[in-house]
Amino acid sequence: MIKTELSNFIKNQALSLGFESCGIARATRIPESEIAHFHSWLDNKRHAGMEYMTKHSEKRYDPRLLVEGCRSLIVVALNYEPKERQNSEAPRIAKFAYGQDYHKLIRTKLRLLLQKINGQESNIHGRAFTDSAPIAERYWATQAGLGWIGKSHHLIIPGKGSAFLIGELLVDIDLVYDTPMPNHCGNCRRCLDACPTKAIDETLGIDANICLSYLTIEKRGPFNPKEASLISKNYNLFGCDSCQDACPWNRFSSKNDCPELQPKKDFLETKREDFKKMSEVEFKNLFAGTCLERTGYKGFTRNLSVL
Repeated sequence: MIKTELSNFIKNQALSLGFESCGIARATRIPESEIAHFHSWLDNKRHAGMEYMTKHSEKRYDPRLLVEGCRSLIVVALNYEPKERQNSEAPRIAKFAYGQDYHKLIRTKLRLLLQKINGQESNIHGRAFTDSAPIAERYWATQAGLGWIGKSHHLIIPGKGSAFLIGELLVDIDLVYDTPMPNHCGNCRRCLDACPTKAIDETLGIDANICLSYLTIEKRGPFNPKEASLISKNYNLFGCDSCQDACPWNRFSSKNDCPELQPKKDFLETKREDFKKMSEVEFKNLFAGTCLERTGYKGFTRNLSVL
């Protein structure tokens, strides 16, 4: 099969597996300007306690070091915009965490995609990733022509919004490569103004030290008084959607149809009082298989205690 036919086949199969969008980028080292920007973010300690961001630098800069013989990145986006929102009086949980944990879901779909590719061209080797390896995911999403990185530092897909999870399939074949598109944020700064802790800087990047998503998901250990105050004031239990809720591109978003990402009815109906008195057994029953397992009951009660 010629490269054009195989590339089109890959994109069509990705859509049939439930991905909203798929593009392809040539595997190469990322530009020095991108590397310098990342180093500046680290030097300014905006990564907070995420020390893993300082490791495996060379692999982060060059995906060919992650997968031997890698020549192409097949980049996909999975829509997680929910059909329904949680109880409005309940502590806020980010929309991406409503359903099952996306890590296993996306990797499983990408492995199925690799099987389909090998049904057309045998002996193609690849490896699936999503938010689980030192890959500059948003950069590669732009190189694969999926969209652009907004001022919120989220990937924005034109006509579809920003409620997307990104995954990559690194393969050892040459394909037809897509072209990056221009940034269409213009003078809009709604996401910057909407950030409840002013953690987003258009140039410097997100300051995880005061980002509600970092504090309620990634941070380990107790909160200091400032952190506790930020969380309490904004009533966020797990993650934050403020910048995305404010983005005008999300008026074009559609609800996801992925069965695994649909929230449980019990979760949608859980009220403030239910969270306050929730036992560890009840927590495990309600959030089994979701991203909230990442914080565990201990992290859940830590977050809840400052609301």
